[in-house]
This record gives sequence, structure tokens and C-alpha cells, in this order.
Amino acid sequence: MDTAFDLLGTAGWSGTSVRAVCQGAKLNPRYFYESFEDLDALVVAVYDRVIGELTTVVLDAIDGAPDDPAYQLRAIVAGTVAFVDDDRRRARVLYVEALGNEALNRRRIDTGHDTVAFVQAFGRERRATPPEVGHLGAVAASILVGGFSELFVAWIEGRLAITRQELIDDATTLFLALGEAAAG
Repeated sequence: MDTAFDLLGTAGWSGTSVRAVCQGAKLNPRYFYESFEDLDALVVAVYDRVIGELTTVVLDAIDGAPDDPAYQLRAIVAGTVAFVDDDRRRARVLYVEALGNEALNRRRIDTGHDTVAFVQAFGRERRATPPEVGHLGAVAASILVGGFSELFVAWIEGRLAITRQELIDDATTLFLALGEAAAG
């Protein structure tokens, strides 16, 4: 898993193969196939592991922030930015490489839907949003999740020349405004 993470996060999908993983991990291919059906299963497992780590970061950020939606959102944004910036391989696994692999892209899409549901629940719990606002909340959550992903890609690739702190500040401000607009 560690070798596959490193390959996927540096060489990308095109540089990740069963042979490369086995060579990097110093394993006989037989051991690979005892653990994974194929390369798709391995890269999905790597993605799931990174998502699990990010989920822990997000939940810890919420728990560590004051009981105020604005502070909690800032903590989520700051924690997520730090998570992907501290090890850029994570960003590549989460936001870039899925586009080259069908199985990984399906998992990314499913995870995006789960994240949208989490954002909606977070908004309802923190704002006591009435259930009848549902569709607008779903639209706002979808924009937030998809927009955050694209924002990360632009920033990581250097197409958005702002500091880490500016990214946190600007994203938090815009996400709060989006939430306010959807609640209004």
C-alpha cells in the first residue's frame, strides 16, 4: 500500500503497475495477488486509506474548534489544506489520478456524494436548516465539494498564486457566504 501510494502520488496512474509496486515493495507478484484482485483494487484501497486519513483530520478539526459553525468550517478548511499541502502525493491521489482510472474515478464520485451528504448534515445540524430547504442545500453542498476539489487542483498545480493562509481565508469566507445564501 505504501509503495502504491508513493507511485500513484508521484509517477501517477501511468507509472503505477503491478510490476512497479512489487519491485518497490520488494515482493514477489504472488503476494500481490494474494492481497489484491488487480491493480484497480490496490489503487482504490490506497484512495480509501487517504480518504480515511482525511476524514480523521476533518472530524478532529470539528471536535477541536469552538462550537460555532464559522470556526468549525475554518478548522475543516485549514485541516484539509494542511493535509494535502503537507504531502502533495495525497492531493494527487485524491484529486488528479482518478481521472485516469475508471475504478478509482467511480470511487472518487461515490466519495464525493458521501461528502456532499456530510456537508448537508453538517449545515443542518449547525444551522437548524428546515428539511424543506433540502434541494438548495444539496446544490450548495455540491458546489462546495466540487469547487473545493477544483480549487485544490488549481492551487497545487500553481495556477492559483496565493499562500496557504490566503487559500484558507478566502475559501472559508466564500464557503460561509455560500452557506448563508443557501440558508437565506
